[in-house]
Amino acid sequence: MFNGFTQKDFDVFKIDGLEARMKGIQTHIQPKFQALADEVAPSLSALAGDEFFTHIAQHARRKVNPPNDTWVAFAANKRGYKMMPHFQVGLYESHLFVWFAVIYEAQVKPTLANQLLTDVSKWKRTIPEEFSWSLDHMKPSSFDHRDLSEEDLSSMFTRLRDVKKAELLCGITIDRNDPILHDGNKLLSKIEHTFKTVMPLYQEAQQASIPSS
Repeated sequence: MFNGFTQKDFDVFKIDGLEARMKGIQTHIQPKFQALADEVAPSLSALAGDEFFTHIAQHARRKVNPPNDTWVAFAANKRGYKMMPHFQVGLYESHLFVWFAVIYEAQVKPTLANQLLTDVSKWKRTIPEEFSWSLDHMKPSSFDHRDLSEEDLSSMFTRLRDVKKAELLCGITIDRNDPILHDGNKLLSKIEHTFKTVMPLYQEAQQASIPSS
């Protein structure tokens, strides 16, 4: 059963040292990710019409520096998610994030970007004002949709097309002190609503991945 997150979960990122912080992540956060995934993955699969698989970040490549964030990803691929358009829920010390994500390894980026660029005003209208965009899944900063013009969105989509390492994420962030984080049912509803809201971006990415005849 998913019961939400506590201050202790966010405080894991104050722990010094890779081994000690990873132990904190494994003890406090990963079991909650699994409980969350047990609820979210089936509803996401039904919503998207694809079977989604759960990928809890293991940070296996890290040898020295401890991670500044951790996440669970959902993708329509059992073996991995980084090369796929996918969804993420994760934590930094300061906040929780809920993203639709196309990150640096995704092959679909240029085609998706071209499709997004065909109707930028549609995406300005479709994404709610309180949502955010990120251009780097490794950084905690993001841009509020309400503050972005169509020209800003166009520039982000163009960058996704033209810059090899470019990324694009869309969703919400929730401050660590927001009471909703302690209410598992309310938080699950908000996560699922967020995924439903950004589902048109996922569907656009799926269309972009179909080879043109």
